[in-house]
Amino acid sequence: MDRTVNHEYRKIDVAVEGGLLRAGVWEPLDAAADAPTVLLVHGVTASHLAWPFVVERLPGVRVVAPDLRGRGRSNGIEGAAGMAAHAADLAALLDAVEVERCLVVGHSMGGFVSVVLAHLYSDRVSRLLLVDGGLPLDVPAGLSTDELVAGILGPTAARLSMRFAGAEQYLEFWRQHPAFASDWSPELESYLAYDLVADDAGEYRPATSYATTADDTVDMNTGTALPGALAGLQHPTRLITVPRGLQDEPPGLYAPEHLQRLLARYPGVDHERVEGFNHYTIVMSPGGADVVAAAVREELAAVPTG
Repeated sequence: MDRTVNHEYRKIDVAVEGGLLRAGVWEPLDAAADAPTVLLVHGVTASHLAWPFVVERLPGVRVVAPDLRGRGRSNGIEGAAGMAAHAADLAALLDAVEVERCLVVGHSMGGFVSVVLAHLYSDRVSRLLLVDGGLPLDVPAGLSTDELVAGILGPTAARLSMRFAGAEQYLEFWRQHPAFASDWSPELESYLAYDLVADDAGEYRPATSYATTADDTVDMNTGTALPGALAGLQHPTRLITVPRGLQDEPPGLYAPEHLQRLLARYPGVDHERVEGFNHYTIVMSPGGADVVAAAVREELAAVPTG
């Protein structure tokens, strides 16, 4: 995966508070000197390898995508997570790749992180593109941490405590997942295989820790960072939502009635509902990546130059 049709791929490690943040960088081949950079931010239990479908549809664009702390090869970072901590890590990543300001695209929890990044480091973000995330979810008040995580993530959270003999068993587990029933691909297999790390007993587990997932889920649903960021939202912001959720179930993360209330509360958010996809396939399938990459190009075209 060191090279695609349009990009040269490399991995970097960036010093952040508590350890090293891993990121992927896709440098465009034969790009102009002023080629734009886009920062892509993945979801709650994902990694930077959630993005290759989108990347290959962005010729001429430099793409930077982290493994957020607690995920992928950033899972050794010590200290608490939360939206503000992730935002600080992303600011350090932009420093490391010498990018002053760019379009930021966030999928799922990455949307929440992106909104907070734009609030806390406003001069680093030109525009926001949120993909099925970033605005508050419709969750009951008063839930415990475990109830909140289970209610939002369901089997996605349960998987984090499972152990596997190796990559093939893990892939077989995912082949049964309803979200990918008609969208299995080699790119998806690479993404899933990257997710596995060895444990002390000689088995393999998902790289994302449950504790980090719980910290982040609580913070993005009951913490203060997101409400403050949304109240002060100043950047042009576009939201794409889909009608099916993590298990390919309707109505997805944002039921129509809840979504209408959110859009009334945040009138500066430009929204579009895209039919035919679920929470995963809007990013990790050819058709979904077509939609997201087209939106990226439109948002880049709207970024002022000079």
